[in-house]
Amino acid sequence: MTIVIHHNPDCGTSRNVLDIIRKSGEEPVVIEYLKEGWTRPQLLALFAAADLTPREALRVSKSPAAELGLTDPAVSDDDLLDAMLEHPVLVNRPIVCSPKGVRLCRPSETVLDLLEKLPPGPLHKEDGELIIDAEGNRIA
Repeated sequence: MTIVIHHNPDCGTSRNVLDIIRKSGEEPVVIEYLKEGWTRPQLLALFAAADLTPREALRVSKSPAAELGLTDPAVSDDDLLDAMLEHPVLVNRPIVCSPKGVRLCRPSETVLDLLEKLPPGPLHKEDGELIIDAEGNRIA
């Protein structure tokens, strides 16, 4: 199974998702989108597959979205996409693609829906929150 993660190594959620994928036995293709950037067709395809609009995919915290005026509801999807191409950090992350679908994996345990098998437990996020118990059962 091929899994692709659009990853920011400075983001705790993104690191958690990458760790969960690896602990499930998969080695994903890791795309550091802040280095590589995005293309318009790539974003449109990812958003369509994840059933997201550009506004839903817009990262507003810890990004320049507000300073750029992008939080105004009157800003068009095309303008949001243009800004995302110029400032890749504006795309919320991580976005994960697997044979089971494409999702914006926030919170990080959302990635569990995209895996063929769950990682063994117990499994905790960086902050200590338990997401898989010792018996291998998903928590909430």
